[in-house]
Amino acid sequence: MEFITVTVDKSHIITIGEKLYTESIEFIRELVNNAYDADATLVDIIITDDAIEIRDNGAGMDREGLMQYFNIGSQYKLKESHSPVYNRTRIGQFGIGKFASLAACKRFEIITKKKEFVARVIFDKDEWGRAKDLWQIPMEILQPDFRIEDGTTVILIGLSRRYDLKDIESKIIEGTPLKVPHFRVRLNSHPITPRSLTGHRMPFLEGTPFGVVNGEIIILPETAATKDDVGIEIKVKQVTVRREYFGMETWGKVMARVRGEVNADFLHVTSDRTGFVKDSPEYMEFEKVMAKLMEDVKAVIKKVTAKREGRIVSRAMGEALQRVYKSLVRNPDFSPFGVLPIAGEGEGIGGAAATSSGKGAKEGEVKTQKGAAPEKPKKQRKKKAKVRELTPNAVIKRLKFGDVGVSCVVDSYGEDGPEVFSEGTVIYINRDHPLYSREAKKFDTHMLNLVRLITQEISMMNDPRSPRQAFERQSRLLRDAFMLDSVDDKKV
Repeated sequence: MEFITVTVDKSHIITIGEKLYTESIEFIRELVNNAYDADATLVDIIITDDAIEIRDNGAGMDREGLMQYFNIGSQYKLKESHSPVYNRTRIGQFGIGKFASLAACKRFEIITKKKEFVARVIFDKDEWGRAKDLWQIPMEILQPDFRIEDGTTVILIGLSRRYDLKDIESKIIEGTPLKVPHFRVRLNSHPITPRSLTGHRMPFLEGTPFGVVNGEIIILPETAATKDDVGIEIKVKQVTVRREYFGMETWGKVMARVRGEVNADFLHVTSDRTGFVKDSPEYMEFEKVMAKLMEDVKAVIKKVTAKREGRIVSRAMGEALQRVYKSLVRNPDFSPFGVLPIAGEGEGIGGAAATSSGKGAKEGEVKTQKGAAPEKPKKQRKKKAKVRELTPNAVIKRLKFGDVGVSCVVDSYGEDGPEVFSEGTVIYINRDHPLYSREAKKFDTHMLNLVRLITQEISMMNDPRSPRQAFERQSRLLRDAFMLDSVDDKKV
């Protein structure tokens, strides 16, 4: 029987570093996470034009540790899955992250100290390639210095490009566990802190047969919504692997308001840590959880949006009714509600107003012919408006004239429903109507449209048998609703 010797070409090590990671900036994240796995409490990243230095105060490595460090594809972190000091769940899995730096430079040095052991290891890409049959990396043993604490420093020399500090900061924020206690990262002496977002928060915790899915969704205010960093960060061991939309791409512009992160440590990550094994049972179960969660998010967005829109509609309706009230005061003959209150004796919105037709008359009296005894005002029966079933998002305001008036309701009646209609003394305005939706985008046009609809219905209430006359009344009411106040109007 013959045997075939399995060999690996040394060029594959270079390929790992240069090709496996889709972004050359990934190496910084990998080196910082190596420091985290080594129980470091502080990682300093120093960027200059010529070099990048990543220094940590972790456990450091002895001779055996260095041997393990350069054991490509080592299972060590899978077997020793938690760090000894802070019991951190170790991030690294494949033992190839250190070669990611080869995408950025031709040479990197490692200086490490663990108690009395201090050493420097130099990996030079060109030297490594020239020594074809020699699978060795030079290691220099250094004299220990009691003034230097344990830890590891990685120095990258001969950079192939320059790096923007903002890009590095963004990568660190996404790709390293900055929120855990006893762990800090500084970039050129400035601390890197996790992003802080404000908005409606939705924490969640769901169980699966493979483990827990937990995190938080944040619905940003409309003013804070941007196209940057849209989506949900999927984290494994507190490190963002990628962002996903989970169907939000069909939501339209509201998608820009959603941010969040979800932790699922049981997911299988690809070797370059930029994706997942999506045909695995774990990921399929994860997708089921996220599908249900996103339906909840969609419902909350609709509720939050409706609440905000309700405030806007209420403000526009209040302004519209004030204008309609003043217009009816200017044109009392057009009012279907009887005698209007005199100037200065009542508010048109939200309260009853006293009525009078002559100077010196008592409240509630109607002035008669000279010498005649004043007649007692007849009590008007209040018409009971028909009540329609309203949605929770309905906006209702009342315009009062003495003891009578009209109620205005803005609610949803479907895109194919009428734009406006009346039942008794209730005016219903359809917020789903395409014209209403278009005019509601700006406050001024929104308010003008409400005045148009309300005056239309009020004009029809006075004499519904004459549409032409109702149209002329509405035209007059609209004109006076938006006229500049006259001297007499200012007394109102």
